Amino acid sequence: MVRVFVPRDTTALAMGADEVADRLVAEADARGIEIALTRNGSRGLAWLEPLVEIETDAGRMAYGPVSVDDVAGLLDAGLLEGSTEHPLAHGPTEAIPYLARQQRLTFSRIGVTDPLSIADYLALDGFRGLETALTLEPQAIVDEVKTSGLRGRGGAAFPTGIKWQTVHDAPSDQKYIVCNADEGDSGTFADRLAMECDPYMLIEGMAIAGLAVGATQGYIYLRSEYPLAHRILDEAIARAEQAGYLGADIRGSGRRFDLEVRLGAGAYICGEETSLLESLEGKRGMVRYKPPLPAIEGLFGRPTVVNNVLSLAAVPYILDRGGEAYANYGMGRSRGTLALQLAGNVKRGGLVELAFGTTLRELMEDFGGGTFTERPLRAVQVGGPLCAYLPESQWDLPLDYETFASVGAGVGHGGVVMFDDSVDMAEQARFSMEFCAVESCGKCTPCRIGSTRGVEVIDRILANQDRDANLELLDELCETMEDGSLCAMGGMTPFPVKSVMTHFPDDLQR
Repeated sequence: MVRVFVPRDTTALAMGADEVADRLVAEADARGIEIALTRNGSRGLAWLEPLVEIETDAGRMAYGPVSVDDVAGLLDAGLLEGSTEHPLAHGPTEAIPYLARQQRLTFSRIGVTDPLSIADYLALDGFRGLETALTLEPQAIVDEVKTSGLRGRGGAAFPTGIKWQTVHDAPSDQKYIVCNADEGDSGTFADRLAMECDPYMLIEGMAIAGLAVGATQGYIYLRSEYPLAHRILDEAIARAEQAGYLGADIRGSGRRFDLEVRLGAGAYICGEETSLLESLEGKRGMVRYKPPLPAIEGLFGRPTVVNNVLSLAAVPYILDRGGEAYANYGMGRSRGTLALQLAGNVKRGGLVELAFGTTLRELMEDFGGGTFTERPLRAVQVGGPLCAYLPESQWDLPLDYETFASVGAGVGHGGVVMFDDSVDMAEQARFSMEFCAVESCGKCTPCRIGSTRGVEVIDRILANQDRDANLELLDELCETMEDGSLCAMGGMTPFPVKSVMTHFPDDLQR
């Protein structure tokens, strides 16, 4: 019996993976062939979805993107024997250059297994980090994370070990672990892939965090637009409890950690950690004043670790292989790997996990293959809608937190949105201000009013009304928002606007 893999993540499903799977089964039955169909996670090669794989003696062979109409022809060409004669054949999956050139630590398992199979997860070193953590004192777990150099992958890049240490040291009879899975930045999907394709990795990372700081309850605050991730996480949590990896007595250790999924409020601002906590408590998602920090007074006023999906998902590798092994990747103060997500006007979009230090040019050309339209690439926005638009002169900068910060840019959550030479950068600047006006929680004046006035000023500039005076006013307004806003929503909105003013000034003239 031949084992066939058809992914079932959101991207593959949107491209017809269910229909392809059904047709494969029907065609095989009609030909009297028995196949074992596994609905695996995605490999993260979005441009090849649905990516069908066949298990052979020589390893798994890849075919994609496969449509329903391709199935019969693929079977005729020897699909089930691993033939490479068909135009959709890519040979051994692991040898596809897009995949082979990556350094996958966090995402090493995605696309390989049935995401909900604990047996598959264990076969690929799953829960080894948790087993190690159960043998260590809480401080030793925190120290290992410190050694790794792991920093928050949600955008703020705060050292994860320092945050854990603060919660570890805070006296309280109740502490919490909160996973920020409200992935809202443009062009980002790494959190979704982690949850849909390797959910036990996140569960394991959160359980380790709980052991490290003395928290017994965890919550995954999930983006409401991710219904498939919701179903998979709920099922994975139930199975992990049954297998003893969650609950009152983790693996017979006498230590407890419970986990629940809570749906987000559909607001971008709830990606900010204090606004998230307000929403998780059942309130309107509005930014809190700091201090106190969430690590001291977080969820329900108790010490709380708030980490992004990718931060927590990196923890099992660190506890399994050691903090030094993780820190051996990267450069400077940016250690480990970064999950880069190629999107926008790109020929080969998808997930690329690499050690910090690669350049945007390498990423966009060697992996992305340039623009989908095959027109010249003109600008790229890295890190989400609150980060700068980068011109070609900055594409050879190494991707690390400090280098990007030095030029007024940000790595953020690793989203990379590409634009060809047909883009109107003035409209992109206006969009940034309008986005802030729509998504602001409204608590502080610089963000709430500043973004609204910003749209009006840009409109006057584009209408050539007192252009020089309004450009000066826009610059002053950006400075006020940066310095006076309560959180990064208003404080970073000027970044993309000022990058257009600096690098694409001609687009602001009509």
